[in-house]
Amino acid sequence: MMTPLRLGIAGLGTVGVGIVKIVQQHADLLEKRAGRPIVISAVSARSKFKNRNVDLSAYAWEDDPINLAKRDDIDVFVEVMGGHEGPAKDATAAAIIAGKDIVTANKALLAIHGQALAESAEAADRVIRFEAAVAGGIPVVKSLTEGLAGNEITRVMGVMNGSCNYILTRMENAGLSYEDVFEEANSLGYLEADPELDVGGIDAGHKLALLASIAFGTQVDFDAVELEGIGAITIDDIHQAADMGYKIKLLGVAQMTGRGLEQRMSPCLVPDTSPLGQLEGGTNMVVLEGDAVGQIVLRGAGAGEGPTASAVMGDVMDIARGLRISTFGQPANTLRQARAARAAVPAPYYLRLQLLDKPGALAKVAHALGEAGISIDRMRQYGHHDTAAPVLIVTHKTTRTALEDALADFTNTGVVSGAPVAIRIEEV
Repeated sequence: MMTPLRLGIAGLGTVGVGIVKIVQQHADLLEKRAGRPIVISAVSARSKFKNRNVDLSAYAWEDDPINLAKRDDIDVFVEVMGGHEGPAKDATAAAIIAGKDIVTANKALLAIHGQALAESAEAADRVIRFEAAVAGGIPVVKSLTEGLAGNEITRVMGVMNGSCNYILTRMENAGLSYEDVFEEANSLGYLEADPELDVGGIDAGHKLALLASIAFGTQVDFDAVELEGIGAITIDDIHQAADMGYKIKLLGVAQMTGRGLEQRMSPCLVPDTSPLGQLEGGTNMVVLEGDAVGQIVLRGAGAGEGPTASAVMGDVMDIARGLRISTFGQPANTLRQARAARAAVPAPYYLRLQLLDKPGALAKVAHALGEAGISIDRMRQYGHHDTAAPVLIVTHKTTRTALEDALADFTNTGVVSGAPVAIRIEEV
């Protein structure tokens, strides 16, 4: 019999339990596909006596994940605890020192400490695999590092947080406000303990930073990701965008421009006929564009026990088969520091503003846009609310800088009530 690959699993929440189930239920299948047995030697979690509806009696128990990482009877340290500091970081570092390969689902850890961990692992001839950290069960990391390795990647974009997509879809389908759907999603357990990680775009921003590193051969730079959450999106925005043939999505986009690496996670309008526009519920979608392959679209479950555990086991199987790839697709010491660039690529924008009922109000807004070099593609005015009326404008392509100049000038017109909402329209 071939020597088994021995796992130590740190974290027995939803994903950790899912991994245990796959190893137990598919032992024969895994052995046939990997050419060697896949076994669990030891596990670690906060509580040994919690009922997890899975048999753990055959595995050694460690209260401290660092002790688990150092055990002589494990080959791969599987980190599914979460958190970018504390036990997850310390145990992962200890595992590298102890000569273990790493499989993790922890996007925050790698988005913040990925460069240092990758350099440490590669210097020790160890690998770090993290398919489960990005888009759940979708094999997007594998696609970039392997299937598309012969391409110069030109753009990465996608919906990478299922909770936000659920909220936006539910608002549209049920006609509910953001606040109502937020509370519903929270009560159903769809949001993180700190919901701002989801609705503020932070969770998805971590994922985008990791994909950008692979796609463009750069050091992970989460701090350079422009973040804007979905909290300002109203049901009126969703209905009015739909009226003009668009859907609103929390969209991540990364692309290399002449000014540097652009990384942004923000609400965008996409055509309702596009693959991203048709994405419903908690599903994720990642679009990859390469110079040779053109555009490919990957769609699937972005979270959950089964999909995330499936991604973890895909990495485990690669290690079992002897496939060893640099963490971010090329040696970490060859990754360059990219100059961070704000969104400079011109695009059309959707504007929503409350226009006061005053003579020449529309002309003043149009003049402010014209002074910033922005032309109007479409404009619609809806019914009055008290002394103001909502006005929707779709611009022709413009830069964010020009748009911000126009928005600043709106305050000087004396005809705009409140803060306008501006949402980029992404070509997909």
